[in-house]
Amino acid sequence: MTTIINDADIAICGAGPAGQALALLLVQQGIPAARIALFDGKTAAEAEQDARSIALSYGSQQILQQAACWPLRATAIQDIHVSRRGHFGRTLIQAADYQLPALGYVARYGDIVAPMQTAIARTGVQMHRPCQVRAIEELTDHVRLTVQTGTKTGAGTELQRQFSAQVVVQAEGGTFSDQSQRQQSRDYQQTAIIAHVCFDEAIAHRAFERFTEEGPLALLPQEDGYALVWCVRPDHAAQLMALDEATFRQRLQNAFGQRMGQLTRISTRVSYPLGLNAQAQASARVVSIGNAAQTLHPVAGQGLNLGLRDSMVLAKCLGRELAMPEAALQQFLRERQTDRSLTIGLTDTLARIFASSPDGSLKQSLLGLSLGGLDLFRPVRHLIAEHMLYGWRA
Repeated sequence: MTTIINDADIAICGAGPAGQALALLLVQQGIPAARIALFDGKTAAEAEQDARSIALSYGSQQILQQAACWPLRATAIQDIHVSRRGHFGRTLIQAADYQLPALGYVARYGDIVAPMQTAIARTGVQMHRPCQVRAIEELTDHVRLTVQTGTKTGAGTELQRQFSAQVVVQAEGGTFSDQSQRQQSRDYQQTAIIAHVCFDEAIAHRAFERFTEEGPLALLPQEDGYALVWCVRPDHAAQLMALDEATFRQRLQNAFGQRMGQLTRISTRVSYPLGLNAQAQASARVVSIGNAAQTLHPVAGQGLNLGLRDSMVLAKCLGRELAMPEAALQQFLRERQTDRSLTIGLTDTLARIFASSPDGSLKQSLLGLSLGGLDLFRPVRHLIAEHMLYGWRA
């Protein structure tokens, strides 16, 4: 059964942080809230229960503040210690060097979307959830969405609705292992192990990025401990995931070292494969942002930050030229090209050094030396830090 419901100017597929930030920023650009529609497969309660840890740059905090969904429950990162395990070379990036209160923040996914959902409810933006967008058909003067709601008809079949919009934004990307291959695609043959860990000599508000022979090991300050992201090769990941807690804790201690004393506690571990999957694309009326446009390796924690910058720029482009959607979307691609290319290139290069180089290779050794050089050549360190904080700013 198919019924027609009211249309909108802009339909956003995916009510994650990038999609909801876009909706809020569009309202600030003067687009009527009632003419914006969000679609998502999860209920609001399910989204708020998501405990994944997310790194937000200081620039992303500013975007969320502009979108009226800050403050949120988060732990500030005031400095970042970057080092190479077992080798000379390290650098320390501090918020005070940039006259900032923090370099970034660490928050649970659910804590990021909760204030967004509150702000969305106040605006009057259309929210359709839980539902699945089953088809997107681009026509000459609009885009037609086929949406499945999960509601049963009298015959026992699920109800489908058609929804029309002037512009459709794809903001639901999923994870690397679930995606179809895009223009830039690379399986790093690495797996990220995720957990929450505690140390007995923790350093408040300090994040660590420790490069091992297999990939980066990141510890991000969060609440009473640290969010762990440990990138290793798949066979090693399978071994680590199979260990009991005490043995895993010792392996992690050996990999990270004694900079914060002894590991005292570790939560349940989860893992997922890592890869690059990116393609900046827009047709006359359909465009992708965030994970739907680029899925990155977690080194440097730039995934969501890049997506929020997509949201900010797209809102401005559509606010200026919604009556000419194709021109607005092409302008968006032009404005985002440099930031996207540089961020993808940086994370891809760092990931490949460990994914494709043998342990102790010249490339890995040069990376360690370059970390020490960053402390000597402050302008270079400043340039890299500026990009991590704000992205490329012309």
